Amino acid sequence: MPELPEVEALATFLRERATGRAVVRADAAAFSAVKTFDPPLSALAGAVVSGASRYGKFLSVDFDDLHLVTHLARGGWLQWRESLPPAPPRPGKGPLAFRLHLSPEFEGGAVSGFDLTEAGTQKRLAVYLVADVAQVPGIARLGPDALEVSRDRLAELLRDERGQLKRVLTDQSVLAGIGNAYSDEILHVARLSPFKIAGKLGDDELGRLHDAIRSVLVDAVQRSVGQKAATLKGEKRSGLRVHARAGLPCPVCGDTVRSVSFADRSFQYCPTCQTEGRELADRRLSRLLK
Repeated sequence: MPELPEVEALATFLRERATGRAVVRADAAAFSAVKTFDPPLSALAGAVVSGASRYGKFLSVDFDDLHLVTHLARGGWLQWRESLPPAPPRPGKGPLAFRLHLSPEFEGGAVSGFDLTEAGTQKRLAVYLVADVAQVPGIARLGPDALEVSRDRLAELLRDERGQLKRVLTDQSVLAGIGNAYSDEILHVARLSPFKIAGKLGDDELGRLHDAIRSVLVDAVQRSVGQKAATLKGEKRSGLRVHARAGLPCPVCGDTVRSVSFADRSFQYCPTCQTEGRELADRRLSRLLK
């Protein structure tokens, strides 16, 4: 799932490639992905891109009076295309969900733009065309941006939370922008258990958590911004220390990175660095053993 650093990099990429170019046409290849109907997608024809913005994990292509907002969900991605075919895509064929055609960069050039694609069977990618980004329900519910939250504000947000730290960090209404991968990385850097109750952090633990949020996300943004859209996924994987590295040695202490599965997801952690050597119970396995 694209998280704050990747979406920030995509917004930067689109500001550089799309700003000042007019929309030729917008095509919906997966009608279920388009969540709004007024204004219609046809209202984009001729509109000039004024920039691109990020709201948590939402990406917005901005025009003077409209915003084309997308949430890439778990399996979605943006693919820049230097040349797009003139014919509309066939609905329901392949991973393509949406396509935006942009005017050529120079006279005689090709119509380029981007595709929004989604892999897998769970189709959750969402596209909204709105006059105000606050009209997107997910954006209206967002908590403060994870890159901008102060230590004192973080303390306020977590004070009354009774959930486990892993879940609270990925709750977008508490803190916007952090998903499954970077929450693993943040907790590892902060030396905190994913199962620790968020509202029971001590002052030192809270300070470590705030510092880890800043350092992990800033480092990931710096590595991601400037990358082409096609290379962002690889860049994200190359910078991970524990997430998706179960069975490999922890880069800090050398202990084996462990994994805990829940529902259709999993998270990774280091017992020595985070749980005083204790191995956390795998919830899926625990259910099987009952």
